[in-house]
Amino acid sequence: MARKPKINVADELVAAVAEAAAIVRGEAEPTRVHLAPDVPDIRAIREKMGLTREAFAERFGLRVGALRDWEQGLRTPDPSARTLLKVIAAEPEAVIRALAA
Repeated sequence: MARKPKINVADELVAAVAEAAAIVRGEAEPTRVHLAPDVPDIRAIREKMGLTREAFAERFGLRVGALRDWEQGLRTPDPSARTLLKVIAAEPEAVIRALAA
């Protein structure tokens, strides 16, 4: 069985910091950028639709407990849930049609 080469974590950290500095100075491009959508005002979306938490959760396939935690700021929706919530805010009927299909 072949042995894996040892990784020098200190060298990797120094290289990462140097790469980050070059990116900040505009001398290099980041290899990957991941931007999660902003967290929408979930309570405002739900209230604008005139729905209780239970009705909103049922209509859009969400857990009531998660919805409550998001509205109370106890938890933050993951990027996929944020995307869904933004689409619900913009086009709730499209989401309802998609879920019904």
